[in-house]
Amino acid sequence: MAIIDLWGGVECSCNRVGEQFFDQLSRNGHLNRISDLDLFASLGIKKLRYPVLWEQVAPQSLDRPDWLWPDERLQRLQELQIEPIVGLVHHGSGPAYTSLTSNNFAPLLAQYAGLVAERYPWVNYYTPVNEPLTTARFSGLYGLWYPHGTSDQDFVRALLNQLKGTRLAMLAIRQINPNAQLVQTEDLGETHSTHSLAYQAAFENERRWLSYDLLCGKVTPEHNLYKYLKKSGATTEELLEFVASPLPPDIFGINHYVTSERYLDEHLSLFPLHSHGSNGKHKYADVEAVRVKGVERAGVKSLLQEVWQRYQSPIAITEAHLCCTREEQMRWFMEVWEAATDLKKAGVNCLAVTAWALIGSYDWNSLLTRSNGFYESGIFDLRIGDKPWPTALVPMLQSLSSTGNYQHDVLKHKGWWDREERYAYYHGEKYIAKPTHKPILDKNQRPILITGATGTLGKAFGRICQDRGLSYVLLNRKQLDITNQASVEAAIMQHNPWAVINTAGYVRVDEAEKAPEVCYRENTAGAILLAEACKTAGIQFLTFSSDLVFDGEKDEPYTEEDIPNPRNVYGRSKALAEKEIFKILPESLIIRTSAFFSSWDRYNFVYFALKSFLQGLPFAAVNNVKITATYVPDLVHTSLNLLIDQANGIWHVTNQGSYTWAELARLVANVALLKNVEIKDQPISSFQLPAYRPKNSVLQSSKIRLMPTIEDALHRCIPALMQELLKHTKTLKPDLIDSEENLSRKLSG
Repeated sequence: MAIIDLWGGVECSCNRVGEQFFDQLSRNGHLNRISDLDLFASLGIKKLRYPVLWEQVAPQSLDRPDWLWPDERLQRLQELQIEPIVGLVHHGSGPAYTSLTSNNFAPLLAQYAGLVAERYPWVNYYTPVNEPLTTARFSGLYGLWYPHGTSDQDFVRALLNQLKGTRLAMLAIRQINPNAQLVQTEDLGETHSTHSLAYQAAFENERRWLSYDLLCGKVTPEHNLYKYLKKSGATTEELLEFVASPLPPDIFGINHYVTSERYLDEHLSLFPLHSHGSNGKHKYADVEAVRVKGVERAGVKSLLQEVWQRYQSPIAITEAHLCCTREEQMRWFMEVWEAATDLKKAGVNCLAVTAWALIGSYDWNSLLTRSNGFYESGIFDLRIGDKPWPTALVPMLQSLSSTGNYQHDVLKHKGWWDREERYAYYHGEKYIAKPTHKPILDKNQRPILITGATGTLGKAFGRICQDRGLSYVLLNRKQLDITNQASVEAAIMQHNPWAVINTAGYVRVDEAEKAPEVCYRENTAGAILLAEACKTAGIQFLTFSSDLVFDGEKDEPYTEEDIPNPRNVYGRSKALAEKEIFKILPESLIIRTSAFFSSWDRYNFVYFALKSFLQGLPFAAVNNVKITATYVPDLVHTSLNLLIDQANGIWHVTNQGSYTWAELARLVANVALLKNVEIKDQPISSFQLPAYRPKNSVLQSSKIRLMPTIEDALHRCIPALMQELLKHTKTLKPDLIDSEENLSRKLSG
């Protein structure tokens, strides 16, 4: 049996909020980067959902279309032998001279569709309007997008106009290309509920089919929602027009996300305020079903079966995407791929799975209502390098498109949507998760071996691997002495890891000046032994270096291209380790970082500063040395993503921003909402430190833009630190805060 086809898609939403258009193609840079198409072709995709958007080609008038951009792109797709599925409106309401509730929307869309077909008569697949039901809900029922309707009447009018436009557009297209096919997409989920809200869930579960039912001519007076549509402003004539002249999709395009299945509950106090809503009869919370313990989700396979049973027509998954960590994205896509493959084997005419958001998307966490710069990585990541970075999903998709199969150890563990820690709610009561700190050890999944179990970084890797469902073993010095070859080889043989992460080493910078042999043994010789063992075993290796490999004489931040010139023992031990490791294993990943802080330990600058502030003690901080600080959870997540992506070479990974230690102390006080703190600015010489400190050790990356700002990280770190400090600090400075209770409230709110 032939394998499922791999399709691709570019997130291209051009929606309107008020008078502002939110244009994804401008945000993700694809508007000016035709070379992306060659990257897409390298995946082995057969078809590409691709925008020739009305708002962009004819923003002012249909009399003045600008075809330059689509001409170049569609020609290149022909050369690459990729069939485009052309989209005309993607979560939009058309240009400013129309809207979803305007009478001219459908005829103008049809006119535009005819122009597109005349220009590109060879195009055989179209999606005139993407997800009309979803767009109608967001634009006509929830008031999020233009024209910001909040009634059933606005919702129904927006839905009918989009579907009329789809029907008229396809008729216009088929006058030019009779073989043109309609690929109609819709976000398909299922609504679950408490017993009291079963009626609302039943309504929503019927409503989810409206786009397809209307196009297929199924909405007759006997249809369950016929009366609702009439009551909400639909006329008998326009409903029966769909029955008399149906336009069933040639391919039913199903978009399904982890959050597509919903749960309704009237116990409002158990759920966050933003989830509260009303249908006029009951007030209730609407949350992701995946987060509710006791709710049995349908799942993508079951939902696809429903589509097949209802319409008996070809199906394709036209969006498969997850905003999450790299391995979870891989797990989600594989789950969808395997579901489609199983259905095809069972006789369902399932054509393809679409890798959606090939280059990612922006601000979907606010449903495209704000421009906050929140980026979700796609198959390619725009935050790494000077062109889209091929993530671990690239080799995965290349293998799936050519063989239908792919193996990776991270795929052998459940995704978060099937793990216990996903739950936040329960029927009738607040769900309280039971934390687990036991390493994930799956005999079917090779682990990551992590050295340095007692250190800040090693503990953080263990904690985050646990959260991400990554099998790991975290070893201390007794279990694995990295300076002993036999110990290293025995550990790798025993645990059979797919990667080694080295967080062990000598970290006492000043003491290293008096004990250089110990420092070199642990930081250099140990790392070299691990690299040799990884080379022999054919596994990946990640280790860490430092900002102290630089002398500090440069005025600008140091990048990966700068030549190390360390001036203390610790820095020399790290620089030598870098050099020797790359001789042995050029594929190694070495991450330079600096100045750790987190809420998971007390041995960091931020903790000491906060403690002094709360006790009313003066805090001395260096004012003539510039550094970049690093929030440990951000560092660990980024490092794991790079490891899974098989990145190699030197990478600078720190949070964005540079400060003197004194400036950082002031920022800590500001973020913590503390006043009247006493910070004593002092030069580095006054501390009489044995080891030389560079006056500038600011790290900046020419490769990566993944890490948030230091200020952003402090806002996430400080509340947890403050809550712990307030429990253990008996004496607070009187004029530091209004009250302990007020400070706790501010930090938690």
